[in-house]
Amino acid sequence: MRLIVHAGFHKTGTSSIQQTLAANRAALTPAYRILLKDDMAGMTEAARAYSRTLDDVEWSLFLYEAAQVLGNLDPADTRPILMSCEDLAGHMPFRHAQTDYVAAPRIMAGMISVAQDALGAGVASLEFLFTTRAPAPWVKSCYAQHVRATRMTDDLDTFRRTALPHADLNAMVDRIAAAVAPARVHRAALEDIATGPLGPLDALLDVAEVPADLRATLAPLPPANTSVPQDLLTELLAMNRSDTPWKTLRDEKKVLIRKSRRAHRMSKQ
Repeated sequence: MRLIVHAGFHKTGTSSIQQTLAANRAALTPAYRILLKDDMAGMTEAARAYSRTLDDVEWSLFLYEAAQVLGNLDPADTRPILMSCEDLAGHMPFRHAQTDYVAAPRIMAGMISVAQDALGAGVASLEFLFTTRAPAPWVKSCYAQHVRATRMTDDLDTFRRTALPHADLNAMVDRIAAAVAPARVHRAALEDIATGPLGPLDALLDVAEVPADLRATLAPLPPANTSVPQDLLTELLAMNRSDTPWKTLRDEKKVLIRKSRRAHRMSKQ
């Protein structure tokens, strides 16, 4: 069994990879097994929870949830497994007092340990893929996500000053590679993979050695989870700075974002 884990990072084309995988699951299933967030929800939530606290109890819960997922894999099924969820690397940095993916090296090493315990000789290899992005555009994209999803009140310049010193995703991949050695760790920059025939998914298909004839049957999708227009981002930031209760604020922001995206889709028709 070959297990390939695409575990991040946030805002590096991960949503596009997962949505394109989901849309093409039927075509890939005869040759590959696909595991996305909904297939391992407990495991991804446990990874996020551990990344917030680095607590031993949360670590034990992550190992338990990982064992539930990996232990349920049929070792007699030799199809390679493609796992993709950026939450396996923990929370996106710059919230919950995190400045980087501090928990990711231990989480990846833990996955190897769990896989070996659960599957033993059934695992021929466990490899990792991390999609990366240049620091400046990654920080800008993270900022937009935080403004949308949290009560972020900093302006972009303030956020940049905090985030840019911690925005070297390649350095984090190096730390992860050291933690999981001798397991193979692949990396692909969004700037290099975004414009391929299947978008960022091509990077994962390359690692999985998906043959050309099968790739030719897969359908591309438009980029997923793209940033909102600047005028809407400015409006969302102003809403974050208001005294509106969080539940009401969250619901109002969701309505505005849905309207904006619906208008964008209609303008493309």
